[in-house]
Amino acid sequence: MVAAVCLSVLLPTLLARLLLAQSTDTSLPFVQPHSCTSSQFYDVSRLKCSPCGEALKRGADGLRCVCDVGYAMVDTGSPIAQCSACNKIDQVVSVDKKLCLTCPKCQSCRSDENVQVEDLAMKTADCQTCSNKTVPNALGNMCVPCHETFILATSSCTCPPSNLKGGLCFGNTKLPPRAGGMPDSIWYEMHLQASYLACSNVTFSNQTACQLLTNLVVLNVNNLINGEAYILYSSITPTTNYLPKLFYVDTNIAASLGQTAPEGLSFRKDSQITLKIVKYDARGNFLGWEDVRGGTLQLCPDTQILLDAAYKFGSSYIQTCKLRISDLLSRFPEPVLFELFLLFNDSKGVQKVWPIPVRNLNLDRNDIRAGALRRFFLVDGLTGRRDSLSNPPSSVTYAKDIVLRTYLPTRNPTREPPFFLTVQYAQIQDLRAEAQVTFAARYEMSYSVHKRDTDIALGVLGSLAVFIAMLETSSWRRRSGLEFIDVVTIVKYFAYFAGALSNTFFLVTFGTGVYWLIVYKGQHSTVEVTLPPAGGKIETDFIIYVSCAFGLKALELIHILIVQVTVSIFLIDWEKPKGRPLPKPAANKSTPSSVSIWRTYFIANEWNEIQTKRKINPILQIFIIILLLEIIGLKNIARRDLNLNLHPGSDVSLAPWSPILRYGIAVSMWLAVGLAQVIFCIGFCERFVEDKIQQFVDLCSVSNVSVLVLLHRCYGYYIHGRSVHGQADIGMESMYLNLKKEEGNLCAMRGLEPNMDVQTFEVLISNKVRQQYDRILSPLSEAAKVNQSSREDSATLQQNLKAYFTMNKFLSSFLEHAYKDMDYVVKEKLFLERILDFEFQRSDDRSFFYNDDRTLFSNVLYYGHELVLLLFDTLLFAVVDLGAQDFVLAAIITYLVQKILQLIRNAISRRNLATKTLVDERFLI
Repeated sequence: MVAAVCLSVLLPTLLARLLLAQSTDTSLPFVQPHSCTSSQFYDVSRLKCSPCGEALKRGADGLRCVCDVGYAMVDTGSPIAQCSACNKIDQVVSVDKKLCLTCPKCQSCRSDENVQVEDLAMKTADCQTCSNKTVPNALGNMCVPCHETFILATSSCTCPPSNLKGGLCFGNTKLPPRAGGMPDSIWYEMHLQASYLACSNVTFSNQTACQLLTNLVVLNVNNLINGEAYILYSSITPTTNYLPKLFYVDTNIAASLGQTAPEGLSFRKDSQITLKIVKYDARGNFLGWEDVRGGTLQLCPDTQILLDAAYKFGSSYIQTCKLRISDLLSRFPEPVLFELFLLFNDSKGVQKVWPIPVRNLNLDRNDIRAGALRRFFLVDGLTGRRDSLSNPPSSVTYAKDIVLRTYLPTRNPTREPPFFLTVQYAQIQDLRAEAQVTFAARYEMSYSVHKRDTDIALGVLGSLAVFIAMLETSSWRRRSGLEFIDVVTIVKYFAYFAGALSNTFFLVTFGTGVYWLIVYKGQHSTVEVTLPPAGGKIETDFIIYVSCAFGLKALELIHILIVQVTVSIFLIDWEKPKGRPLPKPAANKSTPSSVSIWRTYFIANEWNEIQTKRKINPILQIFIIILLLEIIGLKNIARRDLNLNLHPGSDVSLAPWSPILRYGIAVSMWLAVGLAQVIFCIGFCERFVEDKIQQFVDLCSVSNVSVLVLLHRCYGYYIHGRSVHGQADIGMESMYLNLKKEEGNLCAMRGLEPNMDVQTFEVLISNKVRQQYDRILSPLSEAAKVNQSSREDSATLQQNLKAYFTMNKFLSSFLEHAYKDMDYVVKEKLFLERILDFEFQRSDDRSFFYNDDRTLFSNVLYYGHELVLLLFDTLLFAVVDLGAQDFVLAAIITYLVQKILQLIRNAISRRNLATKTLVDERFLI
């Protein structure tokens, strides 16, 4: 019974405690050591502030409690010290705060003149006055000689307040009359005037003060010349022995410093640049020499191998990252100033150093042309402190961009120094923010010769382009039968000029890209050539030239496509009716023909199929290009380094891309693969597999259908397809026998003229022929304008049939020399006419048929303009890559553009073929 009562009483209590334990929050308040008050210490075991207790106060580190004034301390390792009070009447605390010493006179000791001499064995102390020219030390237990400046200035240890500067005493504190700006900084207030007075005083000749004054000038990055530090520095007489030079050269940097550089400096491929630095702390103390390795001058963290790549000669380098300002201050609590030197061996093998000049770009921005500085720094959080050095800085100055520039050739320096360092500083007030910093190594040289050669090439080739455009325009006028220059002629001239000028820009840019690939990447011993600088005028002009080449090539291609989709074409059917004549039709209807139209439809379909036939396979082209550039790794040749490794490892620093090299390697590969495909197509496929163009000519002969294509008004091409057997609408057995006869030379030849086998011709028809051609088709054009919105009716169909039969009869009669006033002559073109693609004779009275053994009628097809298409694809691929720096994306976009152009070309050509040949578009498959 008692147990039950006890259980009933304890059970609720136990359950409540269990629930409370399960719901207890384990989170802690976020407290840092500096958040504790003066009567608290930071308990590292509990991560919170705890009270010190009576007669205790927080220690200097904030992690323990120490005894208050008048108490001796027993330190056992506990964060709370044990304190015992000393008798305030005749006892004082020892300097080490551990003992109470008996000293009746110590209560009246003046700390600025007297010292407390201790006898720890006897636990006693005595108050003694410092003699002349001595002062108490910092602990107050010993007399030490006062600073020499006090003795030199006043022959005592006292100094008037007006003569006391930075803890030093000066007899003369007169400053230069000029006043300059000075940063709002406690560091400048403490040390600027004192360092000037100590450095300029010949009696003192304080070397550290001179170094400190120079540092103060360099740290004022945005107002160096007009700052008070520089005014004080420049007022010191040059005879001062220990004043370091602020500038290497006070006049023009290139003219003076470049001429003082050592001669004979040469660097081999991938050799390391040996650099040394001299370091000084903010107070002007010399910290010694140090080798420049990976992270010495680079703020971005990375592996030693990748950081050392910055000093591999001939390879461009860039490293960019974002760092927190607090991390920069942790790495550089006080600024460290550097002087940079190049270590080399002279002709006698003696090891020497050459100073590398430094340019502060912040001064250039303000239009101040200071000479090359000797010193620079990386991070400065000291001069941004106000009121007290223990306060956090109100601003931090850091080196935002550091660029080590190398000017080639280094063997024989001219006006430019072989090495040059540029530094651009930035200031930031928010200590919690992030700063973006960059370190780069760039190489430069004189590009005046290259610029001159490029301008000459553009001038010569551009003049040639003007002449070619004039020749092509003149040829077009002659082929169009025009007598006078009109607006269309001017438009045509600009269209031809766009194509010729595009070729000019392409040749110049392609030659430039290949030149730099060979000259720069081909250096195996001494490096004396480098690429044009990124973003410089040479590279910018190059990108503009490439863009112009692509834009003008696009205009040329559009012009060609417009001409091709607007050609005049007619299919001449030579087939004669056979059998008995058909009965006469009703009124207003044409006489039905027994000749089958399917042969004409068949030729029209074959012609439609070869409209976009090319000598290369676009898909295969893109596949091989991606294989070469991405898989095999040829794209890695386009980096700004001398490395030819196609597959660099992950531990290798990758130099930035060069647009010129990327263009050179991309265009070279595209043209090489394209020309290889063209050679394979012409030399192998068309000889041993199939030749679509020649097959079409043979098909015309078998079908007994000729093709007349007028590319211009009076110029075009003729394919003679008249069957030597008279008829082609025959059975299989007859067709087989006819082909056997041709194989055995048992019949006449297929040529237009007797005993000739030439079936393709260039034609230059007379104006009379063209006028008759247009006269036959003019009713159709007028009917088409009237019936644009209506479907074809019976009258329109009859008109089409009449026009078709009339045109077929006219052209067949013309080809059979039936019209004496519209006759033609078959002849060979002169050699010069072939070269210039220009006809010297005019077709005023008669037409000319020029034998064509090169199937030039393919000029109305894609096939005849393979070079233009290839160059367009090449430039499109290169332009997209220059913008995106991605070969895969460039290949995809190039392929899509190819397909879109092909679809547009097929659709418009199909409609034009149906309109001009009078073949129903529904039969064009």
